[in-house]
Amino acid sequence: MSMINAYDAGEDAGVALREKEMIARRQRLLGPAYRLFYANPVHVVRGEGVWLYDPDGRAYLDMYNNVASVGHGHPHVVAALSRQAAILNTHTRYLHDTILDYAEKLLGYFPAELSNVMFTCTGSEANDLALRVAKTHTGGTGVIVTRLAYHGTTAATAELSPSLGRSMTLGEHARTVPAPDAYRGNGGDVGEVFARHVRAAVADMAASGIRPAALLVDTIFSSDGVYADPPGFLAPAAAAIREAGGLFIADEVQPGFGRTGGQMWGFERHGLVPDIVTLGKPMGNGHPVAGMVARPDVLAEFGQRTRYFNTFGGNPVSAAVGMAVLEVIEEEGLVENARRVGDYLRDGLQALAQRYPVIGDVRGAGHFIGVELVRDRPTKEPATEETARLVNALRERRILISATGPAANILKIRPPLVFSTGNADLFLSAMDDILRAEMGGG
Repeated sequence: MSMINAYDAGEDAGVALREKEMIARRQRLLGPAYRLFYANPVHVVRGEGVWLYDPDGRAYLDMYNNVASVGHGHPHVVAALSRQAAILNTHTRYLHDTILDYAEKLLGYFPAELSNVMFTCTGSEANDLALRVAKTHTGGTGVIVTRLAYHGTTAATAELSPSLGRSMTLGEHARTVPAPDAYRGNGGDVGEVFARHVRAAVADMAASGIRPAALLVDTIFSSDGVYADPPGFLAPAAAAIREAGGLFIADEVQPGFGRTGGQMWGFERHGLVPDIVTLGKPMGNGHPVAGMVARPDVLAEFGQRTRYFNTFGGNPVSAAVGMAVLEVIEEEGLVENARRVGDYLRDGLQALAQRYPVIGDVRGAGHFIGVELVRDRPTKEPATEETARLVNALRERRILISATGPAANILKIRPPLVFSTGNADLFLSAMDDILRAEMGGG
């Protein structure tokens, strides 16, 4: 999946000499494991709001980078970072009000049951920590994830991230279940079907002498193909893992902080309270701060047994940045903006679907949208090559999105929360032009 939109040095996609030289230098210095987006990679030097700029001053509409959630270079966030960095930056073994103020502010967005937070630097670390806590609390080792999940790059989380590729061997205590895909389902109740798969995975663990520790899911299922509806479908699966003695861990690294529109967290769409929630990417608007929120009773035994320390996790600069991000979300009404503009964008995509049969399904919530492209609507044959062409054609028009899903045929659209209806119109017009020129219809 991750390779469908990657640069291929063996193909000439009109890459300029300056960028070719940079690519060669990058390969020499960084080695072979890194990948670049797009057949013609984008060279960026500056960001502002929803825009990225190349060395020649050309603007690119960023509809993919959910890290800069409140917009690239937001002045309030930059000022908070600079101010605190000039005063003090240390770690959580010292007392510091800013860290506590931020923890209090952040926890105020969660259900009362979730009243403890631990800080890390990345979402991978947050998920790694959540797994350690879950295993300590339950005494189990088995973890259930979806078939194309992505949960991180540590050894423990990579073994629970099948989206990293076929060469990534899952851990022996891991079990995968199909994502809750209503588009390709048989019309049954999405929640009950998903819960049935979870119960089957628990039974398979039991047959191998494995005790379950957790069901870990990204609550927007972003790597699997973006699945948000119907609201509430996650509740039966959460009940199923709890009945088996495990915990429900909501990975909010991608859907969290208002991205799904109308609420702060993806799990809120499903009317449930997780046992553990993990946070990352948008938490610091590009600054590396992440965290894990948990019920105190879930965290108690881990805290008694284990001395936890993270040199950079929860430092005063990160706390100041995190606080500034929350203030921007509140003051600029960005959760509501994500709902309103997200609805507008999905309506526009649905209108395009009426004219272009290649669009099989439009789904998502807020500023997290999946558009599934198919070669034939009745058979739903994935339009993988067409998706890659569309993504790269948009890049040539300086609009940045990507693709996801098992066949990499699902457009993955997740603009910053400050994305506007005007920005949406620019994207929809470009989509219309490309679909008409490349794929007929209209």
